[in-house]
Amino acid sequence: MKIQLTLGASALALGACAFEPTPLPNVTAQQASTNTAVASPIRYQDILAGYTYRGPTGPRDWKTVNQEQTEGN
Repeated sequence: MKIQLTLGASALALGACAFEPTPLPNVTAQQASTNTAVASPIRYQDILAGYTYRGPTGPRDWKTVNQEQTEGN
């Protein structure tokens, strides 16, 4: 158990002492000058438009309900 703890601690220490990676270039300024897309204004769309309530009609025999919903009917 002590060996695993020592190996884990040494891996963390070596990882902390590793060199700092090269930072990524700043490309936002480049993209701003080349991006010519025009954004259209966002309009409100009702998410419930076209919804019709389909409440339960009551208990029915499941065999007849399945037969009514088959592709042949």
